Amino acid sequence: MLAKTASVALVGADAFIIDVEVGLGSGLPGCSIVGLPSAPVREAEQRIRAALTSVGSGWPGRRVIANLAPGALRKEGTHYDLALAMGVLSANEEVPAASLEGWVIIGELALDGSVRSVPGALPASLATKHARLRGVICPRINAAEAAMVEGVEVVPVTNLQECADFLKGGWKPRPIEVPPTPRRTPIEDLREVRGHPDAKFALEVAAAGGHNLLMFGPPGSGKTMLARRLPGILPSMTLDEALEVTRIRSVSGMLTDGCDLIEQRPFRAPHHHVSLAGLIGGGSGLPRPGEVSLAHHGVLFLDEVGLFSRHILDSLRAPLEDGVVVIARSMGAVRFPCRFSLIAAMNPCPCGFLGDPQRACRCSPMQLSSYAAKLTGPLLDRIDMQISVGRVGKSQLLGAPEGESSEQVRARVEMCRAIQMHRYGSAVMTNASVPRSSLEMHMHLSATANVFLGSAIDLLRLSGRGLDRLMRVARTVADLDGSDVVSDDHLGRAIGFRTSVTEEVLV
Repeated sequence: MLAKTASVALVGADAFIIDVEVGLGSGLPGCSIVGLPSAPVREAEQRIRAALTSVGSGWPGRRVIANLAPGALRKEGTHYDLALAMGVLSANEEVPAASLEGWVIIGELALDGSVRSVPGALPASLATKHARLRGVICPRINAAEAAMVEGVEVVPVTNLQECADFLKGGWKPRPIEVPPTPRRTPIEDLREVRGHPDAKFALEVAAAGGHNLLMFGPPGSGKTMLARRLPGILPSMTLDEALEVTRIRSVSGMLTDGCDLIEQRPFRAPHHHVSLAGLIGGGSGLPRPGEVSLAHHGVLFLDEVGLFSRHILDSLRAPLEDGVVVIARSMGAVRFPCRFSLIAAMNPCPCGFLGDPQRACRCSPMQLSSYAAKLTGPLLDRIDMQISVGRVGKSQLLGAPEGESSEQVRARVEMCRAIQMHRYGSAVMTNASVPRSSLEMHMHLSATANVFLGSAIDLLRLSGRGLDRLMRVARTVADLDGSDVVSDDHLGRAIGFRTSVTEEVLV
C-alpha cells in the first residue's frame, strides 16, 4: 500500500511543501529513503523503528521505501521523522490513508516515541497557508509559534501515539497554551545621553529614514551609548515585519519554547572576531542566517569597526545595497532578507588617542594607515551619514540630564515614517531603501539647493552612489522639517553628515 502525507523543507528563511510518499515493497525488511536526503534524514529510520516499538506498533515485516519529493531539493534536518512515521503506519494500514490528506507534519522523534521541538514551525505554517492545506501537526512546544498564522489549524502532539490516535479520530488535542507575555528588553532612553545635540539629531535622521551611520570619536565619548538608544526611537514594527523577524529566529532555532511573536526591533552587536559565515550567513550543511539577517528590520551595530577585518567589512557591501543575502551552493542558492540600519563606531586610531590634547598617540604611521584603510571607499559610499562625536565636558557630565526623551523623538520619527509610507505606498519603504526612480519623483529641490548641490559635487568629489546617498539624507531632513521642498538648508545639513570623518581621518 502507498501512503502520502506532507512535510516541509527549510530553504533560507522560507519553507517549501514536501510530499512524503511511503510504500511497502518486497525484499528483506529494511528502509530506503530517497529524494536527496542528508545524513540526519537517512538516520530517521533508526529513530522511527525505536519509536514505533516503544508505542507497541513495531516495524512492518516488509521493505519500506520512502520518497521525499521534489527530489531535486536537498532535505536537511530531523523534522521529517514524524511525517515518515505516520507514512509507515498508514502504509501498514494502522492509520487511515485519507486522514493524512491536507496535513503538514513536522517533529523529531525520540527513541521512546516522544516528539521533540524542531526549528521552522512558523515558516511551515506560512507554507501551509500558502498551499491552502488544512493545517500543521507539530510538537506541542512549537504549537504557539505555528499558531501565529491565521487560518491554519494547528494540532499539538507530545508523542507519536497522540499523533496516530488523532489521525484515527480517537483523540482530540488539548487547546494550545497561550505563552506568557515575553519579558521585553528594557529600552534605554536617549535623554540619558549627556550633550551631543548634533549626534542625537543624526540618530533621529537615521531612524526616520532608515539610514546607515558611522560615528567617529575618542574612547568614552558616548558612541556606544548613542547606538544602543537607537531602537528606542525607531517606530514599532508592523505585523508583517514582526512575522518576518520571528520567522528568521525560527529557522535559526533561536526561539524559546512557547515563544510569542517578536515585537521589538532587533539590535545585533557582533564581536569584531565574527566569521564571514557568522556575519553574512552560511556554514556547513543547511545555511543559517548570519547577523545581518538576524538584524532584519532592526539595527546592526559594529562597535570598534576598525578592528574588524577588511574582507569582513567589504562583505557588507551587497547586503547594504540589496537588502538580501544570497548564499550560493552547488545545489542552489539560499536567500535571507537583511534590511537593517547599520550603525558603526570607530576610534581615531588603534590606541584611541590620535589628536587628544591630554594623551599622546602611540600608533605608528603604518598602523594608522592600515586602520584607516579598513573602511574602503565603496563601503563608505554606502554609509549615508558620518559624524564626529567628541568628549563631553565636565559641566555636562555632572549636570542634570538634558534634551528630549526617546518617546518624544520617536513621535517625530513615526510622523516622518508616515509621510514616507504615504509617499511610497509601503510601510517598509524608507528614503534609504526606496528605488531611486521613486526618490527622484519626490525630491523637489529648491532653486538655491540645486545650485548648492552642483558646487557640493565638485567640492566633495562625490561618486554617483555618494550623491544618491546624500540626496536620500536630505529628503529625510526635509521630511522631519515637514517640508515638501528640499531647501539649501536641508541639503547643507545632509552634507555636514557626510564630510566629517572622511575629511578628518580617512582621507
